[in-house]
Amino acid sequence: MAKAKKLPSGSWRAQAYDYTDDSGKRHYKSFTAPTRKEAEFMAAEYQINKKKPAGEDITFGDALEHYITQRTPVLSPASIREYKRAVKNYNDIQKIKIREITQDIIQEHVNNFSMGHSSKSVRDNHALITAVLRIYRPDFALNTVLPQKRRPELYIPTDADIKKVIAAAEGTEMEVPILLAAFGPMRRGEICALRHEDISGNQVHVCRNMVMDEHGKYIIKQPKSYAGDRFIDYPDFVGAKLKGKSGNVTNLNPNMITQRFNHVLIQANVPHFRFHDLRHYGASILHALGMPDAYIMERGGWGNDGTLKNVYRHALEDQKKQLNDKVNKYFDTMQHKMQHENKKA
Repeated sequence: MAKAKKLPSGSWRAQAYDYTDDSGKRHYKSFTAPTRKEAEFMAAEYQINKKKPAGEDITFGDALEHYITQRTPVLSPASIREYKRAVKNYNDIQKIKIREITQDIIQEHVNNFSMGHSSKSVRDNHALITAVLRIYRPDFALNTVLPQKRRPELYIPTDADIKKVIAAAEGTEMEVPILLAAFGPMRRGEICALRHEDISGNQVHVCRNMVMDEHGKYIIKQPKSYAGDRFIDYPDFVGAKLKGKSGNVTNLNPNMITQRFNHVLIQANVPHFRFHDLRHYGASILHALGMPDAYIMERGGWGNDGTLKNVYRHALEDQKKQLNDKVNKYFDTMQHKMQHENKKA
């Protein structure tokens, strides 16, 4: 343990070995404190932290790779795929040693990445940097200026849209996936992984999910989240489409559903929207019917109410003119009554 020495000022200084340079010269870190114990403690703490494995001497690129490898057994294949796909986005800082990274370096990286990427992508990019540094340099807190969050623009199909889409898909391989998404609501991967043994009458047990792994192959795994494992009771007309069959409900994969859905929209002659927006339609209808949020979240497999709030906000935008007219009519009526009462007085 490093021994502290008293300085002429009355403070105590302890030195801890840092590194040996190419010429063989040893370098030390100095720690000054009001007391001997404090100075020696600071030097000892530095030595302990310096000996931690995979510390600040590795590059950011190596730390990022190690971070992903450590989490591969526990994260979903889709998350691992996205992590590995994102590695190329850090080329400008990959060779910088963790201990040499500064706030300015990260800010410059974020500024450059912001050009040509959405605010969400920038925030996701920065979040991964933060996660890596939290492991390999825990005492370094970032205070990066990030682009403002933007409200996601959702398109919620109308009843008229849904009727046209169902009519266009009737009798095709897209009919059942559309019904399951709109009236469940179920996700693409959940529909593709659904088997007829998961269905009892009109009740569907959502207990699997089809996702693409890091090698670009579709695999079957557990649902997206704990909330994703759920039971959904469908209306009779949907249940009738699911009876008398075996094996997978559909032979399509998520990508095929997206491609074929685009063709259905063209045939139906409705505005373009995503297959996933069928889920938003289902949630908006449940909300309009007065269903509690807890029920809607459970039925749709949402772990939090973030998506629901966006759906409700969009639904409110559609009704805003009617609501504004109603509010202004009330105030106009109140004003007329006041004027009438003033005249009588």
